[in-house]
Amino acid sequence: MEWKTDWGLRGRMGFTMFLLFALYIVFAGVLLQFAGLAVMALFMGAFLFAQYFFSDRIALYSMGAGEVDEQEYPELHATIGRLAQQADIPKPTVAVADSRVPNAFATGRSPSKATVAVTSGIIDTLDSEELEGVLAHELAHVKNRDVMVMTIASFLSSIAFLVVRWGWLFGGGGGEGNEQVPVYVAIVASLVVWVASFFLIRTLSRYREYAADRGGAIITGRPSALASALMKIDGRMDKVPDDDLREQSEMNAFFIIPINTGVIGRLFSTHPTTENRIERLREMQRELETA
Repeated sequence: MEWKTDWGLRGRMGFTMFLLFALYIVFAGVLLQFAGLAVMALFMGAFLFAQYFFSDRIALYSMGAGEVDEQEYPELHATIGRLAQQADIPKPTVAVADSRVPNAFATGRSPSKATVAVTSGIIDTLDSEELEGVLAHELAHVKNRDVMVMTIASFLSSIAFLVVRWGWLFGGGGGEGNEQVPVYVAIVASLVVWVASFFLIRTLSRYREYAADRGGAIITGRPSALASALMKIDGRMDKVPDDDLREQSEMNAFFIIPINTGVIGRLFSTHPTTENRIERLREMQRELETA
C-alpha cells in the first residue's frame, strides 16, 4: 500500500471551509448591524486571532491534557517519533490526559504545530501494536490536515454555543423591549451558526475517520492492529463511569472513538460505526495478505 491523496477528503475540507467562511460573514454582519464597524472589526480580529493560535490549546485544556517530555513517557515519544518519520511529517508535541476514558486525538493548525494526545486509559487498555495503530491513525489526521479544519470548526461551534447558552444574561432584564433586540438577534444568529457548524462537523468527521483509518494502516502496514484497537476501545467504554463519559463527550469530533450515549447520540454521531470501520480495515488486511 502507498499513500495517495484523498481527493474526496480534500473536496469536503474545501467545502467545509467555504461554508465556515459564510458563517463568519453572517456573524460579522450581525455585529456590524448592532455594534458598529469599529467594534465588529475589533471583535472579529480578536476572534480570528484566538481561533488560529489558541483553539488547539483550548481542545487540550478541555480534556485536561498536558504536554509530557521524553523522560516521563519515553516509549510513547519513541513510537510517535518513529511513526511521524514513516508518515514524513514533523514529530508532533506529545500530551497525556489523566482519564479513565480510553481515547486519543490530534489537534493543531498545521503539521508543524500539531499535538497528539492520549489518555492514561488508552495506554492501560491497548498493547504496543494496537497503540501504535491508534497513534498512526492520529498522525494520518495531521498529514491529511483535516485536524486544522476540525479545530477551527469546533472552536466556532463552541463560541456560538456559549452565546446561545449565556447571551440572555447580557440582556439587562429591566430595559425597554427595543433595547433587547440586539441581544435576541445575536442569540438567534449564534443558534444558526451553532446548528450549521454542528452538521458541518459531523459531515466532514465521518468521512475523515475512514481516511485516517486507511492512512494509519498504511503508515504501520498492519490494518489488523488498528481494527483490534478499535474493538477494545469500543468495548471498554461500557466500563467507564457515566460521569466521566459526559464530561468528555464535547470532544467527540476529535476522538478516535466517540462517546455516544443513547439513540440520539448514535444518530448524530461524529463517526461512522465501529463495525463498519473494522470491516474496512479487515478488507485492507486481506488485500495485504493476498498481494
